[in-house]
Amino acid sequence: MDQNDQKSDAILDAALPVFVRHGFRKTSMADIARAARMSRAALYLSFSSKEELFRAGSARAHARTMQNVEAALAADGDVFSRIESALAAFQRELVAPFAGSADAAELFDVNMTLARDITLGARARLVALLAQVLCNAEAYGAISLQVVEAKPADVAGMIVAAIEGIKDATNAGQSLDEGTRLFMRLLRAALSQNVPRS
Repeated sequence: MDQNDQKSDAILDAALPVFVRHGFRKTSMADIARAARMSRAALYLSFSSKEELFRAGSARAHARTMQNVEAALAADGDVFSRIESALAAFQRELVAPFAGSADAAELFDVNMTLARDITLGARARLVALLAQVLCNAEAYGAISLQVVEAKPADVAGMIVAAIEGIKDATNAGQSLDEGTRLFMRLLRAALSQNVPRS
């Protein structure tokens, strides 16, 4: 990592808590410069606007998260444990930082405005990874998709849609972790019904 990357990372690290505390609209480049312990002029050398900075933060967060998701899905353990670990990484790194903010809805909306392509690309990658894991698990007889009459890609899409819904429910006061664990119990029950017992 070169000096410019290190500087950008330091700025993005400093900016996240500022956005969480104040929301996007109320955060100024001066606030971010202060948090990063640099002048506004120095900040503008790295990022020309608050929008560019936010998008860069989203790109970095999604790239890092997807590496952790891939590692979780490739780890040892049964398919449900690996999926749960992957979803936990996705939520912990992309949802949880903003979910605790009073301006969470605004921050998620801004992310979809400024980094829609990044966000949708990561979701599509997550669906593809989950579909592959489910396909492999069915081939090995670890799960059965017959009972739900669905293809791996369809189930993977529903998993991602469910975690989006769980994220929205957390804004109404429900726990992200509890919602995910409940969903995983339902998934395990549904996909294990026709699996022969050894």
